[in-house]
Amino acid sequence: MDTIQKELLEAVSGLHEIPVGAYNIRTNGKTEARNSTEHIEIIPRESGDGIVIKIKPGTKNESLHIPVVLSQAGLKETVYNDFYIGDDCDVTIIAGCGIHCGTDDSSQHDGIHSFFIGKNSKVKYVEKHYGSGDGKGQRIMNPETIVEIGENSYMEMDTAQIKGVDSTIRKTTAKLGAHASMKVMERLMTHGTQKAESRFIVDLNGEDSGANIISRSVAKDESHQLFQSVLNGNAKCSGHTECDAIIVGNAKISSIPEITANNSDAALIHEAAIGKIAGEQIVKLMTLGLTEEEAEEQIISGFLK
Repeated sequence: MDTIQKELLEAVSGLHEIPVGAYNIRTNGKTEARNSTEHIEIIPRESGDGIVIKIKPGTKNESLHIPVVLSQAGLKETVYNDFYIGDDCDVTIIAGCGIHCGTDDSSQHDGIHSFFIGKNSKVKYVEKHYGSGDGKGQRIMNPETIVEIGENSYMEMDTAQIKGVDSTIRKTTAKLGAHASMKVMERLMTHGTQKAESRFIVDLNGEDSGANIISRSVAKDESHQLFQSVLNGNAKCSGHTECDAIIVGNAKISSIPEITANNSDAALIHEAAIGKIAGEQIVKLMTLGLTEEEAEEQIISGFLK
């Protein structure tokens, strides 16, 4: 891997070198390195581009890294990754994509990740997106996550896109079984003329299932964001969706929460708040010696954390 690829890898996965355990590192449309373990098997898909990950029942306290980096000008790819997580597992999956653009040619990565989670399991999924380079070409990322959560299992998703992505459509669909639960924390920032869409559709099908979808975003300059969250309560369940956003400059943000109760015991809540940074917050930090710009950045940094 060259210097640019290594910088992208660190930005999206925190890796400085090849990790311990199971991993699949993809660079410029091909596998750079791959390793399976006793409990986590990674194999190529028989059809289409991507991999199949099989995590054996009872696997606990293990991690899997599957970062993607693109530094080749004009490269466009669609990758399908399927995850089969057995019963009684407790694992962390760290994904992410970084695109470097130094030319006028656009690059694009579309990643479709499908999760099939067994019973009594816990899965933490971390995904970061990042763009770099001073080229005029677009850095485009369109991640799609498809989730089926089995009985009494839990999935936590921590997704972040903080810098450099010009266009993104982020789709997540989930189906939850009995006593299954899901928590999503999305952090997003756009600037310039960037565009970002986030769409969630969650079907709470099982008795006592639950979902908590939270999005925190900042839109700067002339950028545009759309957040859409749909919760369908099809059984006795609980669901909460929340969009909390800050506008800076001439940006635009749209929030479209939708909740549907198809069962009399479904308890669903949606919240949305969009606005600019309060002036008194900036003034308070300026009294501590910060400039107005530094105060604004400090507030935004804390908000996205």
